[in-house]
Amino acid sequence: MKLKNKNRHTIRPIAAAIALLCSATAAAQHADTLPTVTVLGAAVQEGLGLARENGTASRLDLSAQDMPASVESLSAATMQARGDLQVKDAITRSTGLTDTSSPGNGIAYSARGFSGNNAIAMLEHGQRLLVGSGTATSPADPWGYEYIEVLRGPGSVVYGSGSTGATINAVRKAPQRAASLEAMAGIGGGKALRAGLGGTGALGGKGAFRVDAYAGRSDGFVDRGDARNGKLLTSLTYALTPDLDLDAQLDHAEQKPRRYFGTPLVNGRLAGHLRNENYNVGDADIEYVDDKAVARLTWRVSPALAISNELAYMKARRNWRNAEYYVYNPVANAVERSDYIAIQHDQEQTANRLEARWNAGANKLVAGWEAATVNFLHTNNSPYGGSSTVAPTGFDPGVFDSPDPLRPNFATDTATNALYIEDAYSLNGSLLLLAGVRHDRYEVDRVSLLGAAGFSATLISNSARLGLTWKLGPSTSLYGQYSTGSDPLTSLLSLNLANARYKLTRSRQVEGGVKQSLANGKAEWTAALYRIRKDDIITRDPSNPALSIQGGSQSSQGAEFSASASLAAAWRVDANLAYTDAQFDSLIEGGNISRAGKRPTDVPETSANLWLTYKADAWRAGAGARYVGKRYIDNGNTQALPAYTVLDATLGWNVNRNVLVQLNLRNLGDKLYASTSYSDSQYLLGDRRHAELTVQWRY
Repeated sequence: MKLKNKNRHTIRPIAAAIALLCSATAAAQHADTLPTVTVLGAAVQEGLGLARENGTASRLDLSAQDMPASVESLSAATMQARGDLQVKDAITRSTGLTDTSSPGNGIAYSARGFSGNNAIAMLEHGQRLLVGSGTATSPADPWGYEYIEVLRGPGSVVYGSGSTGATINAVRKAPQRAASLEAMAGIGGGKALRAGLGGTGALGGKGAFRVDAYAGRSDGFVDRGDARNGKLLTSLTYALTPDLDLDAQLDHAEQKPRRYFGTPLVNGRLAGHLRNENYNVGDADIEYVDDKAVARLTWRVSPALAISNELAYMKARRNWRNAEYYVYNPVANAVERSDYIAIQHDQEQTANRLEARWNAGANKLVAGWEAATVNFLHTNNSPYGGSSTVAPTGFDPGVFDSPDPLRPNFATDTATNALYIEDAYSLNGSLLLLAGVRHDRYEVDRVSLLGAAGFSATLISNSARLGLTWKLGPSTSLYGQYSTGSDPLTSLLSLNLANARYKLTRSRQVEGGVKQSLANGKAEWTAALYRIRKDDIITRDPSNPALSIQGGSQSSQGAEFSASASLAAAWRVDANLAYTDAQFDSLIEGGNISRAGKRPTDVPETSANLWLTYKADAWRAGAGARYVGKRYIDNGNTQALPAYTVLDATLGWNVNRNVLVQLNLRNLGDKLYASTSYSDSQYLLGDRRHAELTVQWRY
């Protein structure tokens, strides 16, 4: 069976859109200067940044204060001051987001009662690589990014299906004509070494460029962890004419995460004496390679109207070869290994976004069309045979030995089309009405490369958002919103025959909150209440438990609080707290067992963060705590990851105006804790106590 050639139908209008914008180039006259560019994050952000424009929650560039939704941003300066070496370190200091990452899913989070890469969308500078087989690998580290922005709650109106819980966007540092250079070098526990270099400057008389490079390695605090990563981010902006700008990016990233799938439980408990052990095979391999190219033309038709066309190409290659399942046998005092799994992903995505923006008077409007084609090839050694037994300590790890050959399993071609419109209208000086709708259409063709039947499926999603912000004064806002969205039952790119007959799940949220800035921005706080319900999750047919149907539902309701305040000239405190009451409203699993009232997996009832900063003269210091409550690992709520609190600290010294030396201290109490589970018999342990010394230059 051949895949249908949908690419040609989708690419024709893409090419026409590009030709339309290019024709404008030929008709316009050249200019000698760059147009005015608004650079987000040119100044150091402290606090919640309520006055700052947020481009993740909406395409209308509303400020966080005006946006009728829960939004948050973490600046590069804040992440650096706290010593956050990975994006997930920074994200999990924001309100209500917890880490569920593992070597199998790459990077993953939980928010507002929903977990995983099919419910939490991750973007890099506004571009989203569709999720293949539940895996997302970027963005991983914060070097080269100006902000990490978070929208909590459904984001389907802006980004399509798969964003019920939250949307995370890493915003790049923008090219500047004024030349600058920054560099960083670090050494620390776990044999960690890392270095970064970034620079920007003028490109001729009408452009600017930026280059950011980064490389790092460590042993991952376990035997044979051997984690390495590196990336190169390049971008430029150029004024082709007085009214036409070109922006472009070309990026390459490679990651080899630590080859660690968790530590087995001993008598149902975390085993401190096995903390350094890695039960993977000696020749295990995990590798992610990501490439991206983006070109965007922006035509300012008039002071009120701008039209842009953005063409993006993204490619991801992933490879796993590991023994992934471990069980401690107390009788034999041995660890039994199984699931010798080899998997490869080859994914290519070409996407185009044609968009028009109108900004005049009291009205802001954006409308657009998005189209993409995605080719996904899945290779594996199913049914993943192989087993071995090793001693708990001092063992020979052996080699990957499976009786099942690695061979291509299936391929999918996915064509997506979306139409959207958003409008923000100032009813008066105090009331802002925000409305948006979006229609998504996903067409998936799957071919089995092992002789099984193929299929074609079409999935449709319609989403909407209606919100109102009421400004009680220049620095105080009340807001409310109703929004809808959708999530796939499984990754769209790896849709199988069993799930092809199902539609996308439906979610809807009601949210209200308050945002306030005090003392000219020296103190800011926000609070939100929300309720989300998701329908059409897979459940068993009550009249025939042998059949699976769509009819289950789950919901969450909760409260979130965030605050940042300058206590005195040298002191600042940042704090947040999230309470989540999540449950299955209707779910029947095998054996006709009802899970109604049970909490979904990976969802803590409470999470919180606290960070205290001190800055005086050439010195700065910080200390903070992260708390994550108990999380169940099964729908029956029979087994749970224990709650934990981790303490961190930093100490920095400005040698001069260009050089900063900083000591980052992590897990000061050397807490033994599980960050997430990989199975009911093994948990992934958090890093032990360690320190890192960094030197940073800015010129």
